Amino acid sequence: MEVGGNLKLLRKRKKLSQEEVAQELGLTRSSYSGYENEVAQPNIESLVLFSDFYKVSVDDLIRKDFSKFKDSDWEKIDKGVYSDVKGTKLRILTSMVDENNEELIELVPVKASAGYTAGYADPDYLKVLPTFHLPFLSRDRKYRTFPIKGDSMPPVVHGSFVVGEFVQNWMSIRDGTPCIVVTKDDGIVFKVVHNLLDSEQSFQLCSTNTFYSPYLVHANDIIEMWKFVNYISPELPELKLDDNGLSKSLQNLQKEVHELKEMIKN
Repeated sequence: MEVGGNLKLLRKRKKLSQEEVAQELGLTRSSYSGYENEVAQPNIESLVLFSDFYKVSVDDLIRKDFSKFKDSDWEKIDKGVYSDVKGTKLRILTSMVDENNEELIELVPVKASAGYTAGYADPDYLKVLPTFHLPFLSRDRKYRTFPIKGDSMPPVVHGSFVVGEFVQNWMSIRDGTPCIVVTKDDGIVFKVVHNLLDSEQSFQLCSTNTFYSPYLVHANDIIEMWKFVNYISPELPELKLDDNGLSKSLQNLQKEVHELKEMIKN
């Protein structure tokens, strides 16, 4: 674990004293100093405080050695976002191919979805997933299919599967785009996305079911983005007719009944 050294570097980048950071986070100076000097290890609550304060993920705070960061890495952290949102570097994306070396669409079953955030780049995880072709999709783009749980995105119902197109440059995502968002904390979520990268370094995730409130996810907490292409549903969406549509349907039905009666008479 690199927590102590990372905390020290982050604090110095902000030009703050240990006393100032401790006061800001509601900790004693001795406790914070102990974490930096690795006399003690912070608990999960403290790690979350540090993550929010310094705008870095808990996972990176624990696993990465910030002393090896380049100026470009620190510049992203200073701006509050160190994810490669523009996709200038190749994102890790492992995919399966068929005997003709053509990419397959991997389907993530419900049972495998819980492990996706850890296995998304692991060939051993992906090679056991079901795969298929959709010939009407573009061959020069990457697709993957994800399971949908819950009732937050009607007409897509629980038990459906959404096919998504891999998004390399997150800046290109337009407001109101339905996306599969793979997050470090919440795993796979399907939401309507609003792009707030310029103002808040985040995406606002909204449900089509108004019972669920919108919420923000910081770019640093996102692993992958997949733009909605189509979905496979076990249920037929409910058909709702307005007054005009209902009237026309009744007229057509009456016409068909009349024609049927005439046929019987003849």
